[in-house]
Amino acid sequence: MQTSQLLLGLVLALMVFSVALELRPHDFQRVLAMPRAVVAGLIPQFLLLPVGTWLATLALDLPPNVEAAMILVAACPGGSLSNVVTHFGRGNTALSVSVSAVAALMALALTPLNFSWMVASNPATAGWLRTLDIDASGIWFSLLALLALPMGAGLWVSREYPGATMRIRKPLANFSLLALLAFIVGALVRDRQLLTLGLLPMLLLVVLHNASGLLLGYLTSRAMGLAVRDRRAVMIEGGMQNSGLALGIIALQFQSDLGMVIIASLWGMWHIVSGMACALWWRRQDRAASSGENFHA
Repeated sequence: MQTSQLLLGLVLALMVFSVALELRPHDFQRVLAMPRAVVAGLIPQFLLLPVGTWLATLALDLPPNVEAAMILVAACPGGSLSNVVTHFGRGNTALSVSVSAVAALMALALTPLNFSWMVASNPATAGWLRTLDIDASGIWFSLLALLALPMGAGLWVSREYPGATMRIRKPLANFSLLALLAFIVGALVRDRQLLTLGLLPMLLLVVLHNASGLLLGYLTSRAMGLAVRDRRAVMIEGGMQNSGLALGIIALQFQSDLGMVIIASLWGMWHIVSGMACALWWRRQDRAASSGENFHA
């Protein structure tokens, strides 16, 4: 494994560990108090966006590694950034945390399962994986190393050392997020010769893909009759997939394939832009509502 791949894996494991420090048993108990809203947050992540992405890759004539990256991003759960953006946008933060916690556990089974069947049933990506001699089920190893072990460690530390956890969790979360952004920016600077107008179609692809996740989250929440603050949380959960986890899997399983890295990196930067844009719009709506203007969430 290359040094950059090892560093990325450590950064992602640190991010998951820091998120786990924020979780408490009552975060999971909230699922019992708001099961419909939690289910609404999981449907776009593990059903609608993956299936929609798979159908799009069948219809589009894209390079196999780009299609595989789209499928992988869609198969990953939401990341911890969704909780921050939901809170900033005055959505239901407790619901966002609950959905993220349950999604992280479900991802151990559903991410490799979704990725495996979607890639195998797409002739272009299936042939590409056979050429690389890659077993899609190997993603289970990546999820164990990047998700299950650091999450378990974080939950244990928060339970056994609550005082130390209170002191380190915020600085650790900030550091891990900055480290991930620095890694993405560093990778783009390293490959800056690729940052030409030819990259615009891939950026457009990422923008449309991300927009579909946000839209599916919104439509699901409306169909299930959720309140405004809950709809905001579900919409963000549907559109802010864990691109960092996808990058880690690409590093471990796909030898940092450049096309896959570009898609996941662009998603990682763009979903922050789109998520914060939604949050700022909602805050504007709230200000308008408090001053008597007529806005709809």
